[in-house]
Amino acid sequence: MTTPTPTATPTQTRYPWRATLRTVAAASLGALSLLPVAAATAGVDTVPAVAQAIVVAGAITRVLALPGVDAWLRQYVPWLAAAPADATRPQ
Repeated sequence: MTTPTPTATPTQTRYPWRATLRTVAAASLGALSLLPVAAATAGVDTVPAVAQAIVVAGAITRVLALPGVDAWLRQYVPWLAAAPADATRPQ
């Protein structure tokens, strides 16, 4: 019988404030897409606006999870990267 290999701790667990900042950034960018809705006249249904914010935030979160994007964030916006630049990789 083989001994199971320990799995690496997810970055969301090791760096919870980074995960929080990334989610806030994604949600904020999603909310920016709602500016035309906010400027519209009264009577605009709120369900499409909420759905739009969720879809845009989800898409931004997915893009932030791409390795190339994370590498770019680590170099140019290190506070938004998934893990600190000085963090050792496999744990």
